[in-house]
Amino acid sequence: MKKLLSLLVFIAILNSLNAQELKSIVLNPPDKTRGLPVMQALDKRASASVFTSDKLKLQDLSDLLWAADGINRTELKKRTAPSAMNAQDIDLYVFLAEGVYLYNAAGHSLEPVVSGDQRLVVAGRQTDIANASVILLMVSDISRFNGGEEAMKLSLAAMDAGLVSQNISIFCAGVGLSTRPRATMDLVKLKEILKLKDSQYPLLNNPVSYPVK
Repeated sequence: MKKLLSLLVFIAILNSLNAQELKSIVLNPPDKTRGLPVMQALDKRASASVFTSDKLKLQDLSDLLWAADGINRTELKKRTAPSAMNAQDIDLYVFLAEGVYLYNAAGHSLEPVVSGDQRLVVAGRQTDIANASVILLMVSDISRFNGGEEAMKLSLAAMDAGLVSQNISIFCAGVGLSTRPRATMDLVKLKEILKLKDSQYPLLNNPVSYPVK
């Protein structure tokens, strides 16, 4: 029993140290003047099948995350993507080569979750997706919905994830990045490495990269 407890303590300490290897990233203020007019962006919207591993510039990553689900009305703390009952149930996990971060919309920053390249886990059986420079994972915490049965909450959660994913797609089309919405992922491993609660559901993910030349 003592050996088991010692092992569990060691694992907990190791996991804590792994997360501490990553540092918070302060993102740039979003550039709200860039990109195509919305109708032209919609005309160019398409789902990419090939991605590059070239690291996104900080400005591109900053603008991408703000467009996905950033705060656009500071005084009201409202987001670029609507959510049912204003639950703001979607958490955006950012998978990079160096590790996984959680997007902090209020501070427009990235907070470390776990170090190491975990893109293959969110890529699932489509392993070539792991080559994308960043993969954004939409996780809904249905405990943020006030009332209602679980089935209804899950339906609302899926809708909210789709809205964030569409923001990502339109932004990428407007600025010349490649993306596609996906539901394929290793759910069991994701819940484990991200230490998700029972109320948190990974729903969609969007790999994003510069286009293949």
